[in-house]
Amino acid sequence: MATKCLSRASTRSSPLLPRQFSPINRQCTRIIPQQLNQPQRRPISAYGYEQAKALTFSDYGDPPQVLKLHGHSISPAHGSRLTLRFLASPINPADINQIQGVYPSKPTFTTSLSTADPIAVGGNEGVAEVIGLGDKAKAAGWKRGDWVIMKAPGFGTWRTHAQCEMDQVVKLEEEVRQGINAVQAGTVGINPTTAYRMLKDFVKLEEGEWFIQNGANSGVGRAAIQLGKVFGYKSLNVIRAREDKTQEEKLRKELLDIGADEVITDEELQSRQIRDKVKSLTNNGKQPIRLALNCVNGPPATAMAKILAQGAHHVTYGAMSKQPLTIPASLLIFKDIHFHGFWVSVWAAKNPEDKKKTVEHVLELMRQGKFKDGPVEEIEWNWETKGEELIKSVKNTLEGFREGKGVFVFKNT
Repeated sequence: MATKCLSRASTRSSPLLPRQFSPINRQCTRIIPQQLNQPQRRPISAYGYEQAKALTFSDYGDPPQVLKLHGHSISPAHGSRLTLRFLASPINPADINQIQGVYPSKPTFTTSLSTADPIAVGGNEGVAEVIGLGDKAKAAGWKRGDWVIMKAPGFGTWRTHAQCEMDQVVKLEEEVRQGINAVQAGTVGINPTTAYRMLKDFVKLEEGEWFIQNGANSGVGRAAIQLGKVFGYKSLNVIRAREDKTQEEKLRKELLDIGADEVITDEELQSRQIRDKVKSLTNNGKQPIRLALNCVNGPPATAMAKILAQGAHHVTYGAMSKQPLTIPASLLIFKDIHFHGFWVSVWAAKNPEDKKKTVEHVLELMRQGKFKDGPVEEIEWNWETKGEELIKSVKNTLEGFREGKGVFVFKNT
């Protein structure tokens, strides 16, 4: 028999009155001995109202200054709505830029979280579990325990719980989830998907052909190396030169270990010797470099374009240097280089089914051991976790104080 814990607040006549979460106010009708050593989820309030917490902001600005931990209630799901409990939500650079107000994709500011003034929830990527659903959602085949990822940016994933329409999320079928943990599922929708689509959608590379990329140690870069290896492509990878050569060599080895064919620095890329190196790598041009992936811009991106083969494609998906991309006219006129931009959020909104298939393929490669997660630092989020701790974790990402991607991992919420 299941145990149900009721707080004194749950006996009040109105579910909208504030709850008291002190252990003194909790009264359990029964305790099952075998569950004594297992973590207990915080009980729901009366009438099925779910208590939630979220990292929110009411105006754009520096995340440590504008983020606040906000608590609110979620009513029972009805119709085509789903109630979600988040399992894992990463902290991506785009999330930081969105809070600062400099990212093209804008969040949704709303008063639906029980506030007088509109607020938005941080975070764009994550995985959640369905814990409640309306009749129409049940009829459509949804059930409690289903895992979902977000269909589009701006959802707001830095929160314990949420409610949404079923067409706002993508279901991960049970067979897709086998052998996959929440962190893996929660981080596959942006970086690996970006790398996958850029490798596949702009030029049809043949097995054994090369692509070149800068920012090779980024999340997208590491994904491109591994996916390229799976697809049979060779990768020439550019990293930023470092004063600490020991650190530079360590990074070079990391990329070679996950499948990179060649790793050079941006200084080497811009040197006079680069053409001879490219000839040596490509069998004197018989294996041309027909694809470049750029997330840096500035002189390194232009240097990368100059060593591409006739008619090649140069795809820009970021601008880490905050410098413009300068394109010499000769590359357009005489070499017919094609320059593209790619934003996975726009692509996913237009191609939801293709996004689902891409995510499923990457997860399958994870199961097979052909694709590994990037470095991750898990940040535990419990019901008792203070807002200051969560905001500090975002600040550490903003300031680059971690080697791996920060990921909120929700435990007892």
